[in-house]
Amino acid sequence: MDINKRTILWIVFAVSLVALWNEWMISSGKPSMFSPAQTTAAKPAATANGLPAPVGNATVAGAAAVPGTAAPFKSEVVTVTTDVFKVDIDSLGGQIKRLELLKFKDNIDPTRNQQLFQQAGNRVYLAQTGLVGAAGLPNHNTGFTVRPGPRTLDASGQVQVVMDAEQNGVKLTKTFTFKRGDYTIDVRHDVTNTGAAPVKPELYMQLVHDGNKPEGSSWFNPSFTGPTLYTDADKYKKLSFEKVEKEDVAQKENPGKTHIPDHPTKADNGWVAISQHFFVSALVPQDKLARDIFTRKVDTNTYAIGVVQPLGTLAPGATVSNNAKLFSGPQDEQALEKVSPGLPLVKDYGMLTIVAKPMYWVMEKIHAALGNWGWTIIAFTILIKLIFFPLSAASYRSMARMKVVTPKMTAIRERHKGDPQKMNQAMMELYKTEKINPLGGCLPIVVQMPVFIALYWVLNASVEMRGAPWILWIDDLTKPDPFFILPVLYAISMFVTMKLNPQPADPAQAKMMLFMPLAFSVMFLFFPSGLVLYWVVNNLFSIAQQWVITKKLAPDVKMLS
Repeated sequence: MDINKRTILWIVFAVSLVALWNEWMISSGKPSMFSPAQTTAAKPAATANGLPAPVGNATVAGAAAVPGTAAPFKSEVVTVTTDVFKVDIDSLGGQIKRLELLKFKDNIDPTRNQQLFQQAGNRVYLAQTGLVGAAGLPNHNTGFTVRPGPRTLDASGQVQVVMDAEQNGVKLTKTFTFKRGDYTIDVRHDVTNTGAAPVKPELYMQLVHDGNKPEGSSWFNPSFTGPTLYTDADKYKKLSFEKVEKEDVAQKENPGKTHIPDHPTKADNGWVAISQHFFVSALVPQDKLARDIFTRKVDTNTYAIGVVQPLGTLAPGATVSNNAKLFSGPQDEQALEKVSPGLPLVKDYGMLTIVAKPMYWVMEKIHAALGNWGWTIIAFTILIKLIFFPLSAASYRSMARMKVVTPKMTAIRERHKGDPQKMNQAMMELYKTEKINPLGGCLPIVVQMPVFIALYWVLNASVEMRGAPWILWIDDLTKPDPFFILPVLYAISMFVTMKLNPQPADPAQAKMMLFMPLAFSVMFLFFPSGLVLYWVVNNLFSIAQQWVITKKLAPDVKMLS
């Protein structure tokens, strides 16, 4: 048993050292040991799966006119400002190229607002729509004419941007509607057959994103950025850019083989999205209308997720309209529920969602009363400790008894150190005689671990904590403590807790146990302060509980000794 404990401690210590080294590399600007170096996203130009690939302004708008040909299209960027975001829509393709959230600061550079859609440097994040089904139909590479109108919210709390493009006998009108206090953009497509023959267009909508790792992600504070989707039949699916890359390679290596992607491909409901830490951009196509769902590699390190919806056969002069939604904002569960079924699932609580969701609900109720997320974490931690008090009491009773018989255990080890079998038999007899359960101190911890892990994900996934202050020096509970006060308090509280527990008989193991508070405190230098606050309060309350229970058990302990 002692050998196993020692092995586990050494493994934990080794993993901690590796994690600390990796975190130091990230903080000093070097790549993580656990992820490949970022690749600069190339300007997309290829065509894949029958859909046009994105094209930047430099490709079309900046091109020189060739003698004897029409002048190149000169794009116009329309900027719309509401109370929640600032959006740039390029008339080249009518694509959203930039979206800035006005109520959220950038996690890396707090002097800037958080940006979702963007196209700069190695970052590509775009929302694109267009038509396929015949050659030369208007798409996101087509020049659109922008209708004049206001670009800020009017008295009704709305603003619209309308763009038109006509090619090959088909006119496409895009209408973007923005509303006050709303992160949802209504996107309407009106398709008119202006030619002399019937046409059968299909509407595609896609989100394009580079495959680079998210900024600020670390081993201690991981964050996910990648494609996700939802259908009533298959529910929530979380994909990855790496998976899309592998599917593309498999398809190219076996061009004659039917390739089935690892996600549903047909539905008449649901949504597709690019999810990231705290935020999400989701396309919600018109409901009850058949669609094909696709993921694809657009170009080097650039990927897309989207849908294609058939619009039926249009006779000459006929028009069909399609209404969709584009949500782009924080992963606020109440806001997401109003947009589409299943969309709150992008707030990823990991494998313990069944535990984490009710925990967050309780924290939300506490926050409604206290108005501060720091005090909410403290109150919730105390509530958890009270719920598990019977288990903790049993654990402390077991440890108190173990502390009394430790000299007897040491004597048995010395007496039978050359015969492990006899030593174990003697230990079992001692436990039986003293009525001690050797696992009594461990069982409560094992039972509580799912709660602790679920709370970690609640704190790590809740955008409400982002930028939320507690007191004095803690101005953002999702960032590390700038002055390391909480990690130091954790080390002290952990040291006191271990001193109150029975000391291991093995000197090497005892030294390792004393070193563990320091090792974990160094790790906590990189943890969000909200998580460290939870552990500090948990330890302090545990010390208080242990002191009270030990004092009550003092007469029983004297009888044992």
